[in-house]
Amino acid sequence: MPYDQELADRLRLLLNGRGLVEKRMFGGLAFLHNGHLAVAASGQGGLLVRVPPQQTEALRDEPGVEPFVMQGRPMTGWLRVAQQALEADALLQQWAERGYAYAGSLPPK
Repeated sequence: MPYDQELADRLRLLLNGRGLVEKRMFGGLAFLHNGHLAVAASGQGGLLVRVPPQQTEALRDEPGVEPFVMQGRPMTGWLRVAQQALEADALLQQWAERGYAYAGSLPPK
């Protein structure tokens, strides 16, 4: 399944002017901050978000959120947010800001 182009366009608008780099990753379109993935329009649908590892469990209680699973293992510090939970721009903005802030807290690659 290709990533959602409309979601990618919404992310571009919300994150415009922040110097993020777009890159195809994980079958989707990722937005990188200082070389670190912040958020991505996922090729599996919805949004992939990078979050502080210690917040992963608590954020899983948010509507439409599930762990990001890679090779059968849930990845700490990564979440998948369902498309239905992103219909309001304010919700997408909230998740994009979380990813942007965390990626920006990491040392540049």
